[in-house]
Amino acid sequence: MSGKLTRRRLLGSATAAVAGSWTSATVCAAKSANKKTFRAGACAVDISPRKFPVIVDGHYRERLAGKLVDPLHGRCLVLDDGTVQIVITVVDSCMVPRALLDEAKRLAHKATGIPTERMLISATHTHSAPAVAGALGSGVQEDYCRFLPGRIAQGIKAAQKNLAPARIGWAVGKDPKNVFCRRYLMKPGTARTCRFTGCENDKAQINPGYLNPNAVKRTGPVDTDVSVLSVQALSGQPIALLGNYSTHYAGSPPVSADYFGVFCKKIEEKIGAGGLTPPFVGLMSNGTSGDAGPGDYDNPPRKFDYFSVAEDVANAACEAYKRIKYYDWVPLAMAEKLLTLGVRMPSGEEVAEAKQFLAKQEGRKPQNFRTEVHARETVLLSRMPPTRELKLQAIRIGSLGIAAIPNEVFGSTGLRIKQKSPLRPTFTIELANGCDGYIPPPDQFPLGGYTTWRARSSCLEVRAEPKITAVVLELLDKVARERYNEQLIPSK
Repeated sequence: MSGKLTRRRLLGSATAAVAGSWTSATVCAAKSANKKTFRAGACAVDISPRKFPVIVDGHYRERLAGKLVDPLHGRCLVLDDGTVQIVITVVDSCMVPRALLDEAKRLAHKATGIPTERMLISATHTHSAPAVAGALGSGVQEDYCRFLPGRIAQGIKAAQKNLAPARIGWAVGKDPKNVFCRRYLMKPGTARTCRFTGCENDKAQINPGYLNPNAVKRTGPVDTDVSVLSVQALSGQPIALLGNYSTHYAGSPPVSADYFGVFCKKIEEKIGAGGLTPPFVGLMSNGTSGDAGPGDYDNPPRKFDYFSVAEDVANAACEAYKRIKYYDWVPLAMAEKLLTLGVRMPSGEEVAEAKQFLAKQEGRKPQNFRTEVHARETVLLSRMPPTRELKLQAIRIGSLGIAAIPNEVFGSTGLRIKQKSPLRPTFTIELANGCDGYIPPPDQFPLGGYTTWRARSSCLEVRAEPKITAVVLELLDKVARERYNEQLIPSK
């Protein structure tokens, strides 16, 4: 192939492949292609902490949890088209730093031979799991950090061991009931402000409360899609199902996998996949939920919890599941690229002011979010490098595209990627291969508000989002071009 294909031409090629519109001139190639074997294997490995109490991440102040409410898992899926093997793993954790995931990949590569650049590992973003990345007021559970990489690698190894002939398909459902923009433009002078964040005169606020008269309007759109990737044995017996939805989390007592874990149980029940050998594996990945959650602040409070959210999302996934068209063979492609971005570093004056403020704490852990927590963040950020290297990925599974971003991504970004991707459908998995903070689009920074406040959880340069989006689309174009002329083989 010479020259660059446009996204429209790439999409046309993928669509033609899906339709299986072979000409008489390609009959021999089609017969040869029918000899290809697609395989899949899955495993859910228990990653629950063995010792308590544990530090729990995901809130402004550090919390300790003394019991396990429901088990945590590393849910692993290995796909093999006969030429390429790829790994998709979803970990029940708030966020996992790249160094820890790189170690898990190194161990998994040693055990399986699969290249690390063909491994995607993401965190669900449950706010009820042991802390493996320090953020805001929370420290790190060090013994759990040492425990986790080996367990993830064991799960990937077991999933590869379970590889068997399979068929694969995908579809997209909708659940508008549990995802709403949680970030609002506020009336002048009413938005919360926060010292030591680099922001002044904030105009935006997250979670303003229900029917707040000072809330003017939401600052962006949300993605209501429930994307589903299903893998079955050739007999039709379910092997695994990967879901993707873009709400932040539902809320559960620690230690818990939140709605992500409940979804996996419910989808197993709804598609009749219980009691199988090897066991069916459900996976629920987080889409683009950086500015989205299940609370609808334009209306009075509604009743919801992590069980009801899981039920609604599983129902939407099940409806999509019923419409899936399966293929006995599809080509796989995966691409990865490193991107270096600047960090919004505090000034020397800001650091000195924060240190002076913290000196009054006498060594105790920070409590006040709008002063102590962000003073500490200012000091910690000043000790970090002024640049950050991100690992970005794209996967092609037949005509399906998956983008992987190590950030908390806004709904507008996810929708833009879907619209511009050459692959249909496409969805994004956030907090994948690292945890590099919120990436508000540039037009959100003048509004201020929590997701723009400078901290380890939101520190990348103002133009990080468009730069990340451009690389992700470049990678999606690349995987769409690879083996673009290889026909998908529909199941009979």
